[in-house]
Amino acid sequence: MAIIEVNGLRKAYGGRPVVDGISFAVEEGEIFGLLGPNGAGKTTTVECVEGLRTPDAGSVRVAGLDPVADHRRVTGLLGAQLQESELQAALTVREALELYHGCYPRPADWRPLAERLGLTAHLDTRFGKLSGGRRQRLFIALALIGGPRVVVLDELTTGLDPRARRDTWELIEDVRDSGVTVLLVTHFMAEAQRLCDRVALLGAGRVVALDTPAGLIGRSAGATVISFVPSRPLDDRELAGLPGLTAVGQQDGRVVVTGTDETADATVSLLARHGITARHLRITDATLDDAFLDLTAREA
Repeated sequence: MAIIEVNGLRKAYGGRPVVDGISFAVEEGEIFGLLGPNGAGKTTTVECVEGLRTPDAGSVRVAGLDPVADHRRVTGLLGAQLQESELQAALTVREALELYHGCYPRPADWRPLAERLGLTAHLDTRFGKLSGGRRQRLFIALALIGGPRVVVLDELTTGLDPRARRDTWELIEDVRDSGVTVLLVTHFMAEAQRLCDRVALLGAGRVVALDTPAGLIGRSAGATVISFVPSRPLDDRELAGLPGLTAVGQQDGRVVVTGTDETADATVSLLARHGITARHLRITDATLDDAFLDLTAREA
């Protein structure tokens, strides 16, 4: 069942279309990612979902409600961490958490959230004294404190160090596992590949592709690369008939084979049949980075 439905969404600023007919649906309980280069319309799209902007055309529904016309009801079931947010500089972390806790009829306990996000030691620190990463963690906690059915996270791990980023990923997976739907805007391909059940790739205000991360990778021109040092000289012609093969070459004494997963399997089998040992064998799969670059380049 779709908890978020976006159909033919359009939004322009100064006559310039930023969102130009975007449509997608987010199923309840999934992590749905919005990816795309700067200016693709990601933030404007989620601001329309949150009811912060009014669409010029098309429709948006959250649990069947219009985020603009039914704004009060939507804010009761949707939590949001915005791309740019501020709190009063003198407000402490504890005061912010308690303030937001008191705004909801059935709030979550903020203490476990603070502990999981590494904020417990900073509860008495004023917002104006927090580092950028700790501010980001606080805004994530505030987005979750109302016990929402849907949470929108716009660039949630910007400014976090690698350990804090991975801890946050685990938190978001726990949130999804508890039944909360997550709409995630991110520039980190590894983040989308790790977290998202499905991804909509935006370009120039339109949906370029919509699929699982694995599906997007499979649709791109990104390749699997197999490289190794053979135990005896190997002629490129011996590899010419491999399924899915796109290229064979030599580089610094290594044989480099480019193709698909099937090519990698066939290469290993061929070497075994001929009694050739593959030293320093390395197999590199295509990633969501490859798919992103390939599919957005096509759109451009």
